[in-house]
Amino acid sequence: MAWLGPARTLASVLFEPEHGLLRQAYAPRLQRFGSVNADGFGIGWYDPSRPEPVRYRRAVPIWNDANLPGLAETARSTCLMAAVRSATNGLPVEESATAPFADGAWLFSHNGRVRREAVRTLACDAESVCDSAWLAAALFSGLRDGMPLGRALPLVVRRAAQADPAARLNLLVCGGTQLAATAWGDTLYAHLADGVLVASEPLDDRPGWQAVPDRNLLLASPDGVLVTPID
Repeated sequence: MAWLGPARTLASVLFEPEHGLLRQAYAPRLQRFGSVNADGFGIGWYDPSRPEPVRYRRAVPIWNDANLPGLAETARSTCLMAAVRSATNGLPVEESATAPFADGAWLFSHNGRVRREAVRTLACDAESVCDSAWLAAALFSGLRDGMPLGRALPLVVRRAAQADPAARLNLLVCGGTQLAATAWGDTLYAHLADGVLVASEPLDDRPGWQAVPDRNLLLASPDGVLVTPID
């Protein structure tokens, strides 16, 4: 999940909602592949005193980290990202393989799977051997070359899908003042009340959650929110 809008605490998306990310780790309601996300978790948020986002990643289940509740109650940001992980069989369970991946001001997360052999050709190097890290590296390369986020993210999705037609490519990117997400093979929801909140499934049952159609890009900035087809 990710948030862009007025400053809020990490606890407001992890612990406080009835179906926040903590509960989605052990009892997701809409997850299509797998039933528990116990192979690590990660959080990234932006602090105005730092040029790059803060990351906190662990290779343990989110409910096993005794330090996280206190951190989540005090850390707050206008832009944040959090993810829980269900590792693909054969891939390492370690912090370097846990989202969010980062490069400069950018944070990246991937909900889905893609053959590593199919995406290793999209980038020269990656933070981890896992499939998601190679997708992140491909996106970061395009962004470093000056490509706008609204072009770079769909390009990575199309190239990865061409290399692996069975891939599930729900990608999520934050840049401090921008947020982008793709729906490609898995669920994605957005809530646009006070800011932009996107998640694999709704964090609560309040009205306003909208499903993002499959094979679509959601792009948010202070200027507004745009949802457009990818292909």
